[in-house]
Amino acid sequence: MNPPRAVRHLLVVLLLLLGAAPAQADDRVIVALGDSLTAGLGVPADEAYPALLEARLRRAGFGYRVVNAGVSGDTSAGGRRRIDWVLRSRPEVVIVALGANDGLRGLPVAALRDNLTEIVTRLRGAGVRVLLVGMRLPPNYGDAYAADFAAAFHDVARQTSVAFLPFLLEGVAGQPSLNQPDGIHPNAAGQRAVAALVWPLLQPLLRR
Repeated sequence: MNPPRAVRHLLVVLLLLLGAAPAQADDRVIVALGDSLTAGLGVPADEAYPALLEARLRRAGFGYRVVNAGVSGDTSAGGRRRIDWVLRSRPEVVIVALGANDGLRGLPVAALRDNLTEIVTRLRGAGVRVLLVGMRLPPNYGDAYAADFAAAFHDVARQTSVAFLPFLLEGVAGQPSLNQPDGIHPNAAGQRAVAALVWPLLQPLLRR
């Protein structure tokens, strides 16, 4: 006797999932470790820049899966505590985009530098290729603090010899058409601009 239509549909779905599982299992992993800017706060998950990078990787013929490890409100210290979790996914590449909340909270720049150095050092020690992404602060945080904050990312990149993007929101920050009403988080168009900014730095770290 033929099974009911609903049962047949379920069997088809299961077969499709089983058929797709090996390809997914073979995918290499990129982790985007960050805060709400990486998580894509305020936009659908598939419009956050990590998802856009994964779609671009597929189009370019790279067999990578991008894990969005963005946590809203996270600081560099929080990212440091999550390194063991990141390494459990056995990533080949990690995009480290932390520090915005350190700056917004006025946390010590020395702690930011130490946390980023530890994150990058541990990742590299595990054989991971790293793209470090910097952040900048608006001038109302004080010229001296803002300059020290931006310099911390440059210092870590230079000392650890990793690929470096100086500012995640280059060309996006301060542009109303690319940001949500809060003026902080990119909208869908802004996320596309971020993905386009990250791509040229990410591509040399990939393996066919």
